Amino acid sequence: MEAEGKTVERDAFGHVKLDMINPGKYFADTFSALIGAEKVMVQKSGYFARSAAANHEDIMLIRKSAHLAVECACHRGNGVIGLDEDAGNVLRLCEFERIKGGKEFDTKLPWFKEMIADIGQAM
Repeated sequence: MEAEGKTVERDAFGHVKLDMINPGKYFADTFSALIGAEKVMVQKSGYFARSAAANHEDIMLIRKSAHLAVECACHRGNGVIGLDEDAGNVLRLCEFERIKGGKEFDTKLPWFKEMIADIGQAM
């Protein structure tokens, strides 16, 4: 938005005020105009948390996920792109029925324990 010369409001810490710019609407309007979409629906997560800057691995996963999401959308696929634990951690389109929620997070997973240890947090 700033590259387009638009003003982006920021809080006292310099973070973008996401609630003021409504990124979902911005991207929906921008991309729908670029591709000539007649109808647009943007679904957003119910929460947002600030995080550290993405590292190289994160950026590569984001890039692969975005490319696969576009490919699946072009083939009218429905679901969410992610590393599917039930399919050997393959990046794929996961069906909505499988990710509907209500599943308790397993804090005994090796990768989770390793991350907790790495950041110095007690279980």
